[in-house]
Amino acid sequence: MLEIHLPDGIRNAAPADWRLLGDITGEAFSQDPVNLWVFGKQPALAPVFGRLAKHLYLPGGVCHIAGNDAAAMWMHSADRRELGSLVMLGLVWTMMRKGSQGAAKRAIAASEAMAREHPKDPHLYLFSIGTRKAARGTGLGKRMIAPMLDAADRARLPCYLENSNPANTGFYMSHGFERMKLFEPGPGAPPLEAMWREPHPLDSE
Repeated sequence: MLEIHLPDGIRNAAPADWRLLGDITGEAFSQDPVNLWVFGKQPALAPVFGRLAKHLYLPGGVCHIAGNDAAAMWMHSADRRELGSLVMLGLVWTMMRKGSQGAAKRAIAASEAMAREHPKDPHLYLFSIGTRKAARGTGLGKRMIAPMLDAADRARLPCYLENSNPANTGFYMSHGFERMKLFEPGPGAPPLEAMWREPHPLDSE
């Protein structure tokens, strides 16, 4: 069981927050190279992220929200699971309506590539973290990621993520993540940066 201490202003997301998680994450990734390659159009991002929050990360993971400004979705590697067929159909339908031609095919290819590259050792997986445009540069991203990194250190768990925007590499490295490798989520796609963080020593150690 993770020991997570949330600072003032950040809370655990409730099941009813799935649309808010999707909206914040969709805005945060609206200029993201890999997500724009996958979906083709920005309007697809929020509903897809919202459905993933509703059916995957809220029931099986750890989701945090800071007001209407920031959101993060995590999951322990042991809790990873496949989406049901009805949920997958809903996601495909959303991408067909909101994304560009071929978005669903690109999303499936990206998901398969990410699954192949995913480490097998136990870890905490950071699926997404992001802030609204108006909240950037305020230190909120640091406040959002710190509680889970602290919990991972106490549990002696590594953390893993796929960075989809080179502009964020410095942020992740400043929190102890190191590049494992670059890989393409699909033919002609911008690269994803697989990053790994070993647990840091506790202050008492």
